[in-house]
Amino acid sequence: MTTRGPARGGLRLSAFRGLRYAPERVGSLAAVTSPPYDVVVRPDGLRHLETADPYNIVRLILPHSAAPAARHRQAAETLRRWQAEGVLIADPEPALYVYEQRGGGLLQRGLIGTLRLSPPEDGIVLPHEDVMPDIVEDRAELMRETAANLEPLLLSYRGSGAADGAAAVIERAVQRTPLLSTTTEDGFRHRLWAVTDPAELAGIAEDLAGHQALIADGHHRWATYLRLRDERSGPGPWDFGLVLLVDTARYPLRVRAIHRLLHGLPVADAVTSLEGVFRIRKVAGPLPDALDSLADASEAGSNAFLLAGDGAFRLIDRPDAGLLDKTVPKGRPEAWRTLDATVLHSLLLERIWQVPDNPEQIGYIHDAAAAVEQAERRGGTAVLMHPVGEDVVRELAQQGVTMPRKSTSFGPKPATGLVLRSLELG
Repeated sequence: MTTRGPARGGLRLSAFRGLRYAPERVGSLAAVTSPPYDVVVRPDGLRHLETADPYNIVRLILPHSAAPAARHRQAAETLRRWQAEGVLIADPEPALYVYEQRGGGLLQRGLIGTLRLSPPEDGIVLPHEDVMPDIVEDRAELMRETAANLEPLLLSYRGSGAADGAAAVIERAVQRTPLLSTTTEDGFRHRLWAVTDPAELAGIAEDLAGHQALIADGHHRWATYLRLRDERSGPGPWDFGLVLLVDTARYPLRVRAIHRLLHGLPVADAVTSLEGVFRIRKVAGPLPDALDSLADASEAGSNAFLLAGDGAFRLIDRPDAGLLDKTVPKGRPEAWRTLDATVLHSLLLERIWQVPDNPEQIGYIHDAAAAVEQAERRGGTAVLMHPVGEDVVRELAQQGVTMPRKSTSFGPKPATGLVLRSLELG
């Protein structure tokens, strides 16, 4: 299989007039932010954000209405009202924004801008996960109604590691007074600076021209960008999409697993059906210790999963090799065929447990403790996974091979609500 390289021109990141909250109109900048729309744990997380501040961004990214068809129209009306009332104000001139997150021993810095969209076959932006059409349609309808990119995708690229080009611009920017600084309730500090100097913008453009990027977070929004661009003829603002671009040679991302919650499958039934197919062992808690046992099994080279939901933890590993060979689709790289997510979906969910991959049957939860708590409360099974390395993700993406959806969670993710893009501003 041929490895794809970036097409001529590479990444093209453009300045834009950011739409930002007026600090004097909100309780605090932290109170109006939100995690990305697909990380909000519903319904408790949604209610918590809505009550944090009447202008919380969740009212735009996850609108709800008595009439479902009116949700996106309601978001558009809310966005226009907040602009008219001066709650959201456009910056006076186009800029690229240096964005910094610091917390939990991590430091991440990157550039927020509008990226020119390119055909998938060009290999400039590399997806690594499949998407669900209904989610893409939902995001597309929201973007059509609001004419806005409400939250940036997270893209990673591998720079030279040297303090030149885009890296030099970022390092100079963080020495200046930021446009905003806030600390969210997860303990992360967020700061933002505007880069408007033509020479610095030109230096960033030259530096990025030879690179391709991996979609770290936001596959459905990327697919939405492409769909909305293809709906239009002629050049225009829909040819670009809002992204956060991070050089992981300087600021490595943290890669975590996304866990599964099987709503209708009790743990006892899940375990019984695996006898003779996997090695099954009870492991000691609490949860961090059980996750350490999962990590040890995974790093020993076996597909391994941790099952929870009945007050205990069961480690399953060493699946039957013959059954794996018969079940996992062929014609893909070995790195794909041996992924935990591939084995989970092909062998466990489809063949053994026969659980359909739809929201009524499977929940995708980023936090392991939340997955276990919900499984115990609802009588289901939490399937906890060990994260795959970024190098494996990038290698498969460069071969044009996508992983099962929700295979990875890259972070830290950008806080939603710090800077928005209105397509009506250009």
